[in-house]
Amino acid sequence: MRLSFYGATRIVTGSCFLVETGGLRVLVDCGLFQGTREIRELSFKPFPFLPASVDYLLLTHAHIDHSGLIPRLCREGFQGKILATKATVDLMGVLLPDAAHIQEMEAEQKSRKARRAGRPVVAPLYTLTDAQESLRFFEGVDYGTELSLAPHVSATFLDAGHILGAAMVLLTVTENGVSFRLLFTGDIGRPGQRFVKDPAVVEDADYVVIESTYGNRIHQEIDEKAVLHDVLWRTYQRGGNLIIPAFAVERTQDLLYDLSELYHAGKLPPVKVVIDSPLAAAVTDIFTRHSEYYDRETRFLIQCGQDPLNSECIHFSVTTEESRALNAIQSGLVIISASGMCEAGRIRHHLKHNLWRPECTVLFVGYQAEGTLGRHILDGDKMVTIFGEEIAVNAEIVELPGYSAHADQPALLNWLKGIQKKPRQVFVVHGEPEAAETLRSKIESELGLSAVVPDYGSSWTLAADVQAAALLDAYRRLGERLHEFLRRAAPAEIAAAAKQLEEIASR
Repeated sequence: MRLSFYGATRIVTGSCFLVETGGLRVLVDCGLFQGTREIRELSFKPFPFLPASVDYLLLTHAHIDHSGLIPRLCREGFQGKILATKATVDLMGVLLPDAAHIQEMEAEQKSRKARRAGRPVVAPLYTLTDAQESLRFFEGVDYGTELSLAPHVSATFLDAGHILGAAMVLLTVTENGVSFRLLFTGDIGRPGQRFVKDPAVVEDADYVVIESTYGNRIHQEIDEKAVLHDVLWRTYQRGGNLIIPAFAVERTQDLLYDLSELYHAGKLPPVKVVIDSPLAAAVTDIFTRHSEYYDRETRFLIQCGQDPLNSECIHFSVTTEESRALNAIQSGLVIISASGMCEAGRIRHHLKHNLWRPECTVLFVGYQAEGTLGRHILDGDKMVTIFGEEIAVNAEIVELPGYSAHADQPALLNWLKGIQKKPRQVFVVHGEPEAAETLRSKIESELGLSAVVPDYGSSWTLAADVQAAALLDAYRRLGERLHEFLRRAAPAEIAAAAKQLEEIASR
């Protein structure tokens, strides 16, 4: 079996891994590249494989950095099946059209500038039609059910504890009568999160592809609800607004969970809490339809009549007119809006109107990838550009990483330690270079496992017999070097090399 890495290699976004075995081609995730301009441009480059040749796409979860290139994959020839949990399928029904809208909007903005400069217009990465068409390839699956992809390959989706419907993907492959298991963690959630259950324990995996978003960080032991309470009152007493960039999936619902508890405890200041995101409203509705994924604590709250997603203190802003009206209000607002990294959506308008005001607060509750507007603000930039206008950063900036849906370094190591059968090889992905390398080193030094941070485009041969796999890899690398030599060498050099080989063989 051959495993190739086509995304999330030494970066956090663009998850995409190709498995080839016995004529079957399986893609795990097909995510959008986000971050710096150089990273974003990877989304526009040709796929390093033929989309039409892929039989299955197994989607770990709904976040766009894992799913955002699916419409393009389908437009360019994919005709297989996309398997994901039922909650993920429903989330994709709203997230992919929203992502397409953003692509079309950004392309139109660039095209207007291009036309004024006499340059060709810019085509979107994909369109709303592409996104809607891709939805017909999705099929919902249940956690824990072994699915046959081919006579020699099966897949099982396990609860990743990250966001609603997030899964690890376990592939069981049989070659030459011997079976082995390859596990893709997707994004691993931190234990004790709101709504979702803790990550599943995996007892047996020969090879593991593990995320490392927080591979060099330890989440502080923070009472998130207490910090949120203090930030709310501090901003209210200053006479400003609290702006919270939040992902529409999970992070917004986590905030609603804590705001609802503060409200029912009588600890919420007299502010108006507004979810200004049609997408977040649609996602919240999907959450309510999939309560079967909830953990025990959330089920108990609902039974007590305190449904976190239906609290009286929460208001939803859906129309553009409602959103614009919020920017005329100078104080007493808590605005939760997407996108979580401030790269698109209504949050940029709210930052434009509030970021320069010292009485306001911007609260970051999620990871900010390198190169994003959110990262620039969080890193202390005094001026940022929003819609072509320079905006001073005068508001109080607060980071509350406790809302992160990612496991930190100790949690990642502890989860990996729980695999009873010692994995032969661990591949560390989905992390910036320092995070990935730090986690790799810890895996080797503390767990005694072989670990590597793969490069983009690298391929590995996996087999039930580890020595055979190593030999196959050696032959593959030798073949690649020979191919490169033949491509570059002059005819005379090839003839000389051939003669030397004949002399060696004759001895």
